[in-house]
Amino acid sequence: MSIHHITTPLDSAILDSKAQYVFYHKKVDFALKELIVAVQQNNLCTQQEIVFFKQYADLLLYSIEAMRIKYMYDEEDNMKVDVTDSGFPNYLEFRYLYNDLSLRHNYINKLKDVSQLQEEFLDQLLRVKEPVRRDKLFQAASIVYYTSVEQKYIFNRFVQGKIIKAPEGSQAEYMTSWSFYDVSLNRPFICYMYFDYDGKDPLKDKEDIYEVLNKVADRQMDLDTMAYGIDRRLKRVLPKHIKRLDVGAFHNVFAKDENELTHTILEAIAKKEVPLEAYALSFKVHEVMSGSTFQEGGFFNKQVLQNWSPVIKKKYVFAPHRIIQLLYNKNPEIMNKLAKPPFQISDLKIEKIK
Repeated sequence: MSIHHITTPLDSAILDSKAQYVFYHKKVDFALKELIVAVQQNNLCTQQEIVFFKQYADLLLYSIEAMRIKYMYDEEDNMKVDVTDSGFPNYLEFRYLYNDLSLRHNYINKLKDVSQLQEEFLDQLLRVKEPVRRDKLFQAASIVYYTSVEQKYIFNRFVQGKIIKAPEGSQAEYMTSWSFYDVSLNRPFICYMYFDYDGKDPLKDKEDIYEVLNKVADRQMDLDTMAYGIDRRLKRVLPKHIKRLDVGAFHNVFAKDENELTHTILEAIAKKEVPLEAYALSFKVHEVMSGSTFQEGGFFNKQVLQNWSPVIKKKYVFAPHRIIQLLYNKNPEIMNKLAKPPFQISDLKIEKIK
């Protein structure tokens, strides 16, 4: 196992109440949907890249909703949100979900019958006239969790997209995408690769392509290093353009990191200068393109590889208008170094948590 795959529950903030689970889920759901729309409106991705972006974001949101259902009435365990430089759930939470659901049939057989639980609820509410006990609510939530959540939709450490024909005007004939949740940073990344193929149909080598991407492109690293690793291991695949989106950090009240933007928002919330719902999203786009070629290996095992351009690095911030003003006032040196002025997205307003 690589050191990059070692995970730890440390550096995590614990959500320990129904209100916190609901509030956190609403924030993440709202922020990611705002991000997708804003990325598209500001042409940071192509139409096809946005399609894949939405698909990976849906998996992420589905998984966080499953966590909400799983933990809402659980008195023994609590969901953990990363506090280092993320604001998203600790990677281990996704692992727990996936492992849990692989044993769903064992759990389902031990769950109480739905009709029996309904009768107990009605008796407690109508005859006894008291709130349903928390352990009973946990039983109900467990039934919903194990009978409705699908393991195949859980955001895994590595999620592979299909190989398709690249859109017209692309630098190469084919493209593929993949996403990974970096276990050391606890943030989602989305990657796109445009490539040519030395043959008629890359789908014939798709299993090899997918396996290599899973092994060498499943964590945050210098993009030219990733490109070289892919190029060297796939002799018939000729990568031309690799693009990676780094989603986060998600700066909000649940994050407790040392990130200056997060700290500014937390300080403003503490002083009641901005509401509890205040948030911002950092977003980074790294790209690298192939150029000339060179040969590597001995006389009988030569391989033509590509030289890569310097990595193009662009950082953006998405936030509501009031938060943009706050960040400019408190962190002008950071905001002035962005690739573009911060993109305005909508305020989140939560009147009441049911």
